Amino acid sequence: MKYAGMPMGMWALFALSFRNQLTAVFGYDDDTAKDITKKARTKYRKIIAGLPEFEKADRFKMNIVNCAMLGAFILSMPQHPEVDRLTDYYARSMMTKPMQWFCRKSGKSKFIAKDIAAMKATAALKAADHNPYSWNMEFYEYPDGSGYEGRFTKCGICVLMKELGLYDLTPALCHLDYTMSEAGGVTNFVRQYTLASGGPYCDCGYKKKKNK
Repeated sequence: MKYAGMPMGMWALFALSFRNQLTAVFGYDDDTAKDITKKARTKYRKIIAGLPEFEKADRFKMNIVNCAMLGAFILSMPQHPEVDRLTDYYARSMMTKPMQWFCRKSGKSKFIAKDIAAMKATAALKAADHNPYSWNMEFYEYPDGSGYEGRFTKCGICVLMKELGLYDLTPALCHLDYTMSEAGGVTNFVRQYTLASGGPYCDCGYKKKKNK
């Protein structure tokens, strides 16, 4: 994958937040945080260079780019972090004001015909059959009309985190689904399994919030 484009843009958008949260969550001093970030950028570019290009119709390129960024920061930390603290770190780093705005905007189009069509197209693509760093998904609409579920049988984040030797920390990335759903303001996120915890699949359920 080329660094120019989305990977470079994501670094520009989030690197400062990732650096600041090194101090806020892990307690690193400013100099250490800057050193970690400098090392992370080099590692990030190397990880990105080792990834294949994604198909144009594949909506999950951003997910693997985010994983590459977090992985680069973890590998640049003096100590292997605990998963609970990393979960907090990743959520804080990602949920910048622009990201919160993006989630709210996306929430406004949740469940409309275009959204449903896009989910069905993603399921039909089966991108992980062509790219191990992408995802395969099955799509289910709840029969009571309360929302829908994406059921993932292959996960690019799991593949990359294993390659980076960080698979034990994968649940920290999985938890961001809850954070982003809450930021969107229109769905309750529900989940029973994740591949990272040994489940048969990752279920991402979005239930419509009831109007008060």
